[in-house]
Amino acid sequence: MLPSSPRKPRAATTIAENTKAARAKTVKPVLKWAGGKGRLAPRILDKLPEHIGTYFEPFVGGAAIFFALVGERRFERAVLSDKNPDLVTVYRALQADVDGVIRHLSRLKYDEEEYYRIRAAKPRARAAKAARLLYLNKTGYNGLYRVNRAGEFNVPFGRYKNPKICDEPRLRKAAQALQDVRIEVADFAAICDEAGPGDAVYFDPPYLPVSKTARFAEYFNQPFDLPEHERLAQTFGDLAKRGVCAVLSNSDTPDTRRLYRAYKPQKVQVARAINSNPKARGAVSELLVAVNAGG
Repeated sequence: MLPSSPRKPRAATTIAENTKAARAKTVKPVLKWAGGKGRLAPRILDKLPEHIGTYFEPFVGGAAIFFALVGERRFERAVLSDKNPDLVTVYRALQADVDGVIRHLSRLKYDEEEYYRIRAAKPRARAAKAARLLYLNKTGYNGLYRVNRAGEFNVPFGRYKNPKICDEPRLRKAAQALQDVRIEVADFAAICDEAGPGDAVYFDPPYLPVSKTARFAEYFNQPFDLPEHERLAQTFGDLAKRGVCAVLSNSDTPDTRRLYRAYKPQKVQVARAINSNPKARGAVSELLVAVNAGG
């Protein structure tokens, strides 16, 4: 009997099916966040262990690294936290009542008058609060999150062709990924006190300003200034001593290099599409710091 010929068409189909399955597992951020880590994610993931006990992300933002790790099934437990209660509300609402968030969000339309009405609104229900921030994030100027000293969102209306306000499949995937995840309003140092060997922490703080004329980033309704960055560097050092894998990204500045020089920061070029100054968009130099790294 002659040997059968290779079944190439079947192999091609299998590859296509595997690719489709991999894409189906991919979870994408539901918020576009200034300084989001979508483009830098592969470099960050290389620094994190293949197997993580508890994964901590104390500056959750758009949670790009968390969602990427979900797709790779690399942790047993996860703790997401931030001092911004509005941001935490979005993730808690998706976790507990994604149907409610979708219901509220699907009623909203892209319109300037509607935008300012929603911006001024102060809903009480958690799902409505989450839908409000998601809407403002998709329709506000440049996807920025900015508040005044009173904690009131003050980003102006954005000009887009046809923004997708309610991406139901993406919201549902995110909601599924957030099941059994602990989500807290908390200071980064307090959360990191819980980390031990076998765990991993990724820090994506508000970046240090790259020039003397630039302002420190607004973190909730308080500036995240140099003393806060010094406190963060101390926390990073404490994790290093305890044998915890810690990875941090920040701007490439003399202060950042000084704070993390003991860990030999790696310089990386990152494309930035969101910035309040259009001239500052494009490739910029950032630092990636890692200790007890997995890669």
